[in-house]
Amino acid sequence: MAGPVAFFAVFFAYPVAAIVGRGLHADGVWQFGRFGEVLGRPDILSVLWFTTWQALASTALTLLIALPGAYAFARLDFPGKRLLRAVVTVPFVLPTVVVGSAFLALLGRGGLLDELWGIRLDTTVWAILLAHVFFNYAVVVRTVGGLWSQLDPRQEEAARVLGAGRFAAWRRVTLPALVPSLAAAALMVFLFTFTSFGVVQILGGPSFSTLEVEIYRQTADFLDLPTAAVLTLVQFAAVGAVLAVHAWTVRRRESALRLVGPARTARPPRGTAQWALLGGVLATVLVLLLAPLAVLVERSFDTAGGYGLDHYRELGTVDPAGGAFLVAPIEAVWNSLQYALAATAIALAVGGPAAAALTRRAGRLVRGFDALLMLPLGVSAVTVGFGFLITLDEPPLDLRASWILVPLAQALVGVPFVVRTMLPVLRAVDERLREAAAVLGASPLRAWREVDLPLVRRALLVAAGFAFAVSLGEFGATVFIARPDNPTLPVAVARLLGRPGELNYGQAMALSTILMVVCAAALLLLERVRTESTSEEF
Repeated sequence: MAGPVAFFAVFFAYPVAAIVGRGLHADGVWQFGRFGEVLGRPDILSVLWFTTWQALASTALTLLIALPGAYAFARLDFPGKRLLRAVVTVPFVLPTVVVGSAFLALLGRGGLLDELWGIRLDTTVWAILLAHVFFNYAVVVRTVGGLWSQLDPRQEEAARVLGAGRFAAWRRVTLPALVPSLAAAALMVFLFTFTSFGVVQILGGPSFSTLEVEIYRQTADFLDLPTAAVLTLVQFAAVGAVLAVHAWTVRRRESALRLVGPARTARPPRGTAQWALLGGVLATVLVLLLAPLAVLVERSFDTAGGYGLDHYRELGTVDPAGGAFLVAPIEAVWNSLQYALAATAIALAVGGPAAAALTRRAGRLVRGFDALLMLPLGVSAVTVGFGFLITLDEPPLDLRASWILVPLAQALVGVPFVVRTMLPVLRAVDERLREAAAVLGASPLRAWREVDLPLVRRALLVAAGFAFAVSLGEFGATVFIARPDNPTLPVAVARLLGRPGELNYGQAMALSTILMVVCAAALLLLERVRTESTSEEF
């Protein structure tokens, strides 16, 4: 635990505490009165209200649209199922900046709907809600569908034999068993949408702002650190409260279930209802998930003189007038790959030992350590990024001019994914194998190398794939610390979208397409190496 704790203390707790302290501590006095001032402002209350209700609406809409997909992937067997499952997961690993760009190309000015029917939905709440469903669809399919595929169907069949109708049997037998996974999926969707940044930043315009976006505006645009500090603590408290309520309610409803292999529960569609359900799921995937990505690619080739590679060629040139970059935008691809590889290595080096530590029973200490590892997902990434700038600027940690600063920030987001992917497999390793190795004279390190590592090697590769994908798309913290001569892909896309002109827009679409392809390639590689035991884990 020592290494991971030290990493989080130096690169997470210290920067966040420093930025909050700088905002609320002035002239030797803590300014706690700022809470009342900030939370009493009508504009801040409006942001809090919008953040909450859009997260609730996004969660409800995602569950409504994705649950039929969860059933189809869990209980129906059809050609191309594995490939389609990988395609469905692509939006989840895409950076939120690319998601925003895709929906901007579909719903925004000059987008497909604008050209065909004169309909624009950008800067409306519907664009934000649909983008959130697009991004989180796979969360429900994987989380709920993973458990659903292993529930023994004979229990529901027994209820029907005893006289229950199809819906009554599902409601009384299957639904109670799915409640923990439904709650887990709802929790993840709510957290992702409550802390939404890139999607709202691009699609919301000046009309809509979540807490995360408002923290960015107060920090970067107005340099109002006290207000940003208050909002950071409010967001942290809200996320902590949601996690605590979820843990308390789900623990009360957890029970032992009769699970079987997924291969025993999936059957080819039978009857009109199942075929109609599968058709509806495929149509949803086509319209909601594939259409925005297809339009994104189409816009990247759409130039003033017709379809061509002009936007891609322009990515290799440096704007002589200064532009958005000091280098050619295409260099952001190589920068992002290098940063993501370094961040993945750091995330594995921190998350691997952390997951191993969590397999040991140590009471409240380990549970507290587990909570610590999840904190980066609930704290503003903007706060972390700005905290890096004001804390890691003096020896022995003067890193502001170092390239390693970006991978460190990205690794903070990657570590929770590494831990959550490796932990179930590590806990499944029979402790007697380790004991046998120790009896035969193996040191703890050799026992880990000879016993644990062969069993968790594929889970380690899966964890590396997720860490790479989320590091590649990290935006909230990177936007502060990525240098102008070394931009990452998400930062480059955001900068191009923030500048007027068709050329900048086309280049943003081209860079987004490249980023989408890289993330999709990482995901497909992950799908090839995943094991059956980790196939439904995030």
